[in-house]
Amino acid sequence: MFRSLRFRLPALFLAGIALTGLVSTLIAFGLFRNYTQNQARKELRREAAGLTQLYAEQARRTQERGTAPPFFAARRLEKASGNRLYYVGVPFFSGQNSGLRPLRQSAVNFPAILRGETLEFEFTPPGEHRTFLAVAHPLYLDPKGDPFGGLVVATPQAQLHDQAVRLVLRLAIALLVGVLVTAVLAWYLSGRITRPLRRLAGAADEVAEGQYDTEVPVLTSGDEIADLADSFRQMTSRLSEAEELERNFLMTVSHELRTPLTAIRGHVEALREGVVEDPELRTASLDVISAEATRLERLVGDVLDLAKLDTRRFTVRHEEVDMARLLEQAYLAFGEEAKQRRIEYSQDVSAEPVIVTDGDRVLQIITNLLANAFRWTPNGGSVGLHLSSENGNIHVAVEDTGPGIGPDEQERIFRPFWTHDGKGTGLGLAIARELAMALGGRIELDSAIGRGSKFELVLPTEPV
Repeated sequence: MFRSLRFRLPALFLAGIALTGLVSTLIAFGLFRNYTQNQARKELRREAAGLTQLYAEQARRTQERGTAPPFFAARRLEKASGNRLYYVGVPFFSGQNSGLRPLRQSAVNFPAILRGETLEFEFTPPGEHRTFLAVAHPLYLDPKGDPFGGLVVATPQAQLHDQAVRLVLRLAIALLVGVLVTAVLAWYLSGRITRPLRRLAGAADEVAEGQYDTEVPVLTSGDEIADLADSFRQMTSRLSEAEELERNFLMTVSHELRTPLTAIRGHVEALREGVVEDPELRTASLDVISAEATRLERLVGDVLDLAKLDTRRFTVRHEEVDMARLLEQAYLAFGEEAKQRRIEYSQDVSAEPVIVTDGDRVLQIITNLLANAFRWTPNGGSVGLHLSSENGNIHVAVEDTGPGIGPDEQERIFRPFWTHDGKGTGLGLAIARELAMALGGRIELDSAIGRGSKFELVLPTEPV
């Protein structure tokens, strides 16, 4: 379970959110702590300045009127503000108690106060175990004279820390709620992602067992998983088609091998048993044996050529090839068949280029294209062979007046073992295209149902 994508996706999302929340909380804590301390210092400065002025006025009035100082006012002020009030220095109520908490001069930088400086510092008051943040403001009885001492306003650091802790707790609650909501959404989304993947994995297992007709789920989400499902569906279709082609090929090859072998064995047995005594009949039997042996040789050669092309275990020679002479050689090989079937057979050579390539392979390609054209051209039709040169390439076109090839089959006909009518081995065009690519060229097809086909071999004049 912990290794499944269904678990790891939400876990990854939650880990990312938790890490982001933790970093954000730490940053917020630091910023808030600095902010609260700065605000506390400003507030302490403002309060210290105001209280210093207040106590200075009270001290002057007490001296002028001879009344007792408001010693109880300090406790009320502490209760109202939440801060501690201390005094360091010479008593300013003519020896009477001011009500302020006394503080030793050693607890602060007293000389700086006497110089009229306002101090910010941290200290631990007598009888306390907590650290206080304090501001000491000089107290003047005479604005033109020297200060008598300093009024110290202090607040516990723990209060500032408690505020930051409350902020962290609130952020932690918000983070926890966010993580829970995200966990639910992540679990739901990961389920939507992994559910079709599990279905595809199940289909892949069935395909691995050879069940190429398995149903692949159709996804309409339009995302990468839908593209994966479409590609997988095409793959299973290709595998099913390849299996069917292989089965048909084996059946076809078996038939193609059995027919000449049967004929050869029949004639050989007749010759061995002396059934054929007439010299002419013996010659005819030998001709049949030779023809069928040639047919077998051609079939086996096609299979071997395809195997070599698939594994790239064949060599390509580089020699000067007179294309006009090579075209004439290929043209003459089908002249007799054209006469017997009353096919209008023509040759058009508009250029006589000499190129550097493998002449035997080029002849094999053109022969395969002509054989395909004669196979599909009906008696009384026409087949044309054309040679031209253009833009550093030579073009050999084979045109026929056969039934034509539909758009959906124009790619399939170049696949091994595929045939339009289920007859033959389906290797000729596949070998021709692979050879053309090995020579640095290509085979182009222009065809439509009812208007015949045009196969064009395009080769560079120089080897690539």
